[in-house]
Amino acid sequence: MNFTMSFSELMPLAPVMIVALTMIVVMILTAIKRNHNLIATASVVGLNLAVGLILITMFGGSFTPSNVMGMFMVDPFTMLYQLLILIAALACCTLSHAYIESYKDNREELYILMLGSVTGAMLMVASSHYASFFISLELMSIPVYGLLAYTHQRSKSLEAGVKYLVLSATASAMLLMGMAYIYAYTGSLSFYDSVQALLQNLNQPLVLIGMAFIIFAVAFKLSLAPFHKWTPDVYAGAPAPIVTFLATAAKVATIGLFVRYLLSSGAIAVQSVVTILTVIAVLSIVVGNLLAVRQVNLKRILAYSSIAHFGYLLIGLISLTFASLGNVSVYVITYVITTIGAFGVVALMSSPYNNSDEAESLAEYRGLFWRRPVLTAVLTVMMLSLAGIPLTAGFIGKFLIVMAAVTAQHWFLAAMIVLGSGIGLYYYLRVIIVMYMTPPENPRIDAVDHWGQKVGGIMVLLAALAVLVIGIYPDPIISLAVQSEILSPLHMMMSSR
Repeated sequence: MNFTMSFSELMPLAPVMIVALTMIVVMILTAIKRNHNLIATASVVGLNLAVGLILITMFGGSFTPSNVMGMFMVDPFTMLYQLLILIAALACCTLSHAYIESYKDNREELYILMLGSVTGAMLMVASSHYASFFISLELMSIPVYGLLAYTHQRSKSLEAGVKYLVLSATASAMLLMGMAYIYAYTGSLSFYDSVQALLQNLNQPLVLIGMAFIIFAVAFKLSLAPFHKWTPDVYAGAPAPIVTFLATAAKVATIGLFVRYLLSSGAIAVQSVVTILTVIAVLSIVVGNLLAVRQVNLKRILAYSSIAHFGYLLIGLISLTFASLGNVSVYVITYVITTIGAFGVVALMSSPYNNSDEAESLAEYRGLFWRRPVLTAVLTVMMLSLAGIPLTAGFIGKFLIVMAAVTAQHWFLAAMIVLGSGIGLYYYLRVIIVMYMTPPENPRIDAVDHWGQKVGGIMVLLAALAVLVIGIYPDPIISLAVQSEILSPLHMMMSSR
């Protein structure tokens, strides 16, 4: 009887359990017989089952928020972010299959690591307790070390894994120290239970230091300035599909957890925290955009671009009101789809086991339009979306963030978004112009023939279509984001402010 009750209590985490079971099945299949196609198919099937269950739960009409073991809050907000993580993971699996098809070493373990990281990421966005916060963060991060260095024959890949390992360990230590300081004064590890104690002890310097440490650790994971130094090197060195995973699934999990923490712990009500977040947001926008202008490596451009984009997103968090949590979620959705498409093109262009290296230099994309017009159109749409040009998903996300800043009367922050977007327009348009220039006589790197008929190519085309559809008709995405906030217990905190 007790077992039945315990199992029923865990049922809200069923999508996470499906992914974890898929990882176990993949491990067993790998041990029995190595078959790359079988392992990739099993991974994708498991992820699709989890997606299907979440969609049934979200739109079935009978979903009620659940607090699992006092450590995980499963609500519509959790479901939306878990769905985004799974979509990003599916995209990365499909891109990885073609990318490492001709890899000379073992290929199957990549899917085991990715499924393990996805399990941690899905638990992160449901965490409502400092213990689950840290454990799920580490469960997501540790497999990423191996994924980044997976193609270890390429020295840059190994370097990327080691750099991320060392710096991520430092951030984890900072996170634990911050939690210890806060626990010393609140006496509770639950976000929800420690609200009153936290607000009553704000005059204690160690409490503010503890909150600052937690923010700094999260800022590292989101590659926000001044904790961004690892980002361009890791993005440039890691395999293209794994960079896609790091830039989408890992960051969605971190921002989802951070939003829940700020709202449910009451941290967003602390003026010192808002000041720290404001400084980090402005620095990220300035540093990200100005350093991207100087780059001639597409992966580095996208790395610095992501720093700026999470600066914009942070402004949305700072300007959070009862009505604008949905704006943040819409921005996350548009960023994920656009980033999948942009890095997807890089992955499709890269065949590092047939050619000399990945297609990361802008020179490799010169005249791409004359060889691969459809692929060029996809990357053009993604660059325009990242720049926030109208009729793309990126414009909708950026417009809603500006609206949130203006609604909260944060005029300086709204101006920073406009200024950053103006600078960003330069380097995004430069990528587009290069693709339409006169092509070289003998291109060194090119996408494979019939790339659009492969699973990875179809996924990239769907991402481009989604970017255009959301840009033209954003209502369904906006309403989905709004529903995830209205039904969420997070708004009990918002409405009491």
